[in-house]
Amino acid sequence: MSNVHSISPREASGSEEGRNPVAAYDNDLIESVRVNRSAAERRAATLPGRRTVKKQWQAAWLVRAIQCIDLTTLSGDDTPGRVRRLCAKARQPVRQELLDAMGIGGIGLTTGAVCVYHAMVTTAVEALRGTNIPVAAVSTGFPAGLSPLNLRIKEIEASVAAGAREIDIVIDRGHVLTGNFRAVYDEMKLFREACGPAHVKAIIGAGDLGTLVNVAKASLACMMAGADFIKTSTGKEPVNATMSFALVMCRVIRDWRQMTGYKVGFKPAGGISTAKDAMNYEFIMKEELGNDWLKPDLFRLGASSLLTDIERQLEHFVSGHYSASYRHPMA
Repeated sequence: MSNVHSISPREASGSEEGRNPVAAYDNDLIESVRVNRSAAERRAATLPGRRTVKKQWQAAWLVRAIQCIDLTTLSGDDTPGRVRRLCAKARQPVRQELLDAMGIGGIGLTTGAVCVYHAMVTTAVEALRGTNIPVAAVSTGFPAGLSPLNLRIKEIEASVAAGAREIDIVIDRGHVLTGNFRAVYDEMKLFREACGPAHVKAIIGAGDLGTLVNVAKASLACMMAGADFIKTSTGKEPVNATMSFALVMCRVIRDWRQMTGYKVGFKPAGGISTAKDAMNYEFIMKEELGNDWLKPDLFRLGASSLLTDIERQLEHFVSGHYSASYRHPMA
């Protein structure tokens, strides 16, 4: 029995292949969403203990986590030099001798993307030239999402024109808190339009939404409006990614696929700083959505310091010793 009550079934439309399209707004579907909070929180609390992997299996899960990281810098003191350094780390996230020792030196390991403010998009695009690593730009008045709508749309268009292949937009959380999910849908639809070929990740700001029901409804409204990914947080909220938020959002993604045939990705972000954190989110992907959601086209981890801890864990796997974190390039 699902801890998040299933969304009312409707006739499936579209195939399982291709990008999630814009669907018609369905308020009845939004209002049908229910969440059993105690059951959801109990399930989320037990998830980390349900699966344990060690040795080479743990190393494999951690390598996959690296492939799904959106390596991020979103600070007021960002400089071109810092962004170029981040991009160099995205190109070579783990030291070559460690990869060679694990027998995977030739796989071309990179992170899933590099995520920056609009002002740094051109720098990141240039630094990643010759790779297939996409640049993701945070947009729409990140992190509050309260800039005038026309300016939010122009920011998206400017980032896409500068070479961003992914756009992380922020919804207006006030619409959710006042129950105006039609406004969430309408704005998200405009953002999707402005993105053109660039994929759009909808940041719902789960920690600001008050209830798990609001988290589920906001996620659904964004998927209706064509979001390619739904993302927990900006990383700037008092509460960011949690297992409860992840569970609820994954259940809505699962129901959306059952109804429409389309797959929407998931990105937890904010406060994910250890290898154990990363693996817990991988476990929830596998248990709730399946193996397809363990690949970077459907799963991303928004993080800045996570990569350092993963590399330390991989070094321990190879050598039996942990190195000090300061010996690793800052991710």
